[in-house]
Amino acid sequence: MWLFCGLGNPGEKYKNTRHNLGFLVIEEFAKKHNLSFKFYKDLESEATFYGDKAILIKPLTYMNLSGRAVKMWIEKEGLSPSNLLVIYDDLDLPLGKIKILPKGGAGGHKGVLSIIETLQTEDFPRLKLGIGKPEKGNARDYVLSSFEEKEWPIVKKVLQRAVTALEEILFEGFNKAMTKVNSWKVNENDP
Repeated sequence: MWLFCGLGNPGEKYKNTRHNLGFLVIEEFAKKHNLSFKFYKDLESEATFYGDKAILIKPLTYMNLSGRAVKMWIEKEGLSPSNLLVIYDDLDLPLGKIKILPKGGAGGHKGVLSIIETLQTEDFPRLKLGIGKPEKGNARDYVLSSFEEKEWPIVKKVLQRAVTALEEILFEGFNKAMTKVNSWKVNENDP
C-alpha cells in the first residue's frame, strides 16, 4: 500500500497557487479514477482510497506542519516511510519538469522539512514538480502566487503526466517509473 501525499495549503485563497501543485495532482488523480475525498478530523487531512493500492491524502495542517498528518496516517496504516510518496512543487526545476527521487533533503521546502523532522528520516520517495524561480521578488510571494494564464496549458499537462507517473509507480514499480518519468519534460506543444 502506498501513501500518496500531495502538499498544499487548504482554502480557496491558495487553491491554484504554485505551492498547491501537490494538492492539484492528488485531486486530478482522484478525478480520473472517480474517487471522492473525505475529511478525517482526527488525522487533520482529506483522504481517499484507491482500492488496496494507495491512500491519497491532502494534509489540512498548512504546509509548514504537513509532517503531523503524514505521521498520523503512517502510524494508523502501519506503513513504512519507504511507502510514502510526497508530491510537491520545486523552485529548482523549471515549469514542466517532473522528477521522481527515492529520498533526499528538503531543498528549502518547508512542507518536506516538516515531514523529515516529524518522521526523523529523509528516506522517503518524492515526486517533484517544477515551478521555476521568480524573475524578481522573493520566493515566498512567488510560491503563494497563482499560475499566470499563459502557464496553465503547461500546468494542465504536468497534472496529466503526474497522474500517469503515479499510475506507473502503482503498476510498474517505483524504479521503472523513476527511470521513465525522469526523462519527461512537458511543454505546451506536447500532445
